[in-house]
Amino acid sequence: MTNWKPNSWRNKPAKHIPEYADQDKLNNVLKELSNFPPLVFAGESRSLKEHLAKVCEGKAFLLQGGDCAESFAEFHPNNIRDFFKLLLQMSLVLTVSSGLPVVKLGRIAGQFSKPRSSPTEIIDGVELPSYLGDNINSMNFDAESRRPDPERLLKAYSQSASTLNLLRAFSQGGFADLNKVHLWNMSFVKENAKEKYKQVEQKVTDAIAFMNACGITSENNRRLRTVNFYTSHEALLLPVEEAMTRVDSTTGEYHDTSAHFLWIGDRTRQLDGGHVEFCRGIKNPLGVKCGPTSDPEEIVKLTEVLNPENEAGKITLIARFGHEKVEKHLPSLIRTVKKAGRNVIWSCDPMHGNTVKASTGYKTRPFENIITETKKFFQVHDSEGTFAGGLHIEMTGQNVTECIGGAQNITDKDLSSRYHTHCDPRLNANQALELAFLISEEIKKNSNFAKSKIKQAS
Repeated sequence: MTNWKPNSWRNKPAKHIPEYADQDKLNNVLKELSNFPPLVFAGESRSLKEHLAKVCEGKAFLLQGGDCAESFAEFHPNNIRDFFKLLLQMSLVLTVSSGLPVVKLGRIAGQFSKPRSSPTEIIDGVELPSYLGDNINSMNFDAESRRPDPERLLKAYSQSASTLNLLRAFSQGGFADLNKVHLWNMSFVKENAKEKYKQVEQKVTDAIAFMNACGITSENNRRLRTVNFYTSHEALLLPVEEAMTRVDSTTGEYHDTSAHFLWIGDRTRQLDGGHVEFCRGIKNPLGVKCGPTSDPEEIVKLTEVLNPENEAGKITLIARFGHEKVEKHLPSLIRTVKKAGRNVIWSCDPMHGNTVKASTGYKTRPFENIITETKKFFQVHDSEGTFAGGLHIEMTGQNVTECIGGAQNITDKDLSSRYHTHCDPRLNANQALELAFLISEEIKKNSNFAKSKIKQAS
């Protein structure tokens, strides 16, 4: 790629980059990171892009989920295990519903930084810099804690490496055995005795029984006890992304080795900005958040800049409009991208456009609005003749009370009991799995449409 280097972004305006008081200390930390081993490998990112190309063709479905912002305080092997378990449970439900393999992509092992709407916040008349994520500053509300500290970048790297090590063990060591995942789902169905859940669970039971009758078991088929799992985060803190970028020795291409998949947020997708400049030079699969302020023509231009060869699987457009705006804005975006002939994956983020303030003062997201936006997303794609290929959610495997509603019927008054998020509210384990069950019919209809199109084309 001409005129591009990992530090080319420094010649462009870049929003939401923190200012460090001690630049020499920051530079020393970044130099240290640049000599650390990669967290992920170029071959893994290429493998993910191949799987995402199948999603682009309507032959697979993308499930991307995890923390709004990872924290140092909640770093525990049990939390990682419970998140991974939940993603497997959701994937099984979606696979049975759609008849498609599910690409599993976590917002984990690097999702620390968050852009904030205001650079400062005021509490009891005191104004301090906003909390920007645990790899930058602390949630504690005092001047020293809110000062960006380069040393936090080293702790974030260490936590990401440990998280990836455990995830690789879980994905390949038997924890992902299909029979185990099925038993976990059966437990959920019994606790939430709804006919729809029972119907999906019965399909899984029948499918496993059929495979067992044919002699296909997890004991003799490795694919039934292992999964491919990939990591992702927002490419926000560009100095770190630059430090983690390496040249692949087998191809000579640049890969950001901090994650398999990076995305550009709704606040940082300026065509002339540093975030787009950085991402255009790396070979990782990329996401672009699209919201109500998105100009469809600009989104097309972004896909051309980030994916000049129009590779299938390279670009995922992550729609985050809000349940009241998706039908207004999404159709024109789909039509413009479709007319331009751009190969993209369409994924639904029903979280960010549905954040409200509860009567108790907590920031929350109504489960009903999340469901509504997701269903409308699929309905619009059905109407436009395109494949709704992904779901992007903020969730945790823990029994938190951050989003209201769902089968547990969490209310405004319940939020204070287990409100643990460091940034935005997340679906808890029951709510996330319930979401998978409730949208299963929409995925099935849309995937059947995609299969019919593929059959017609062949």
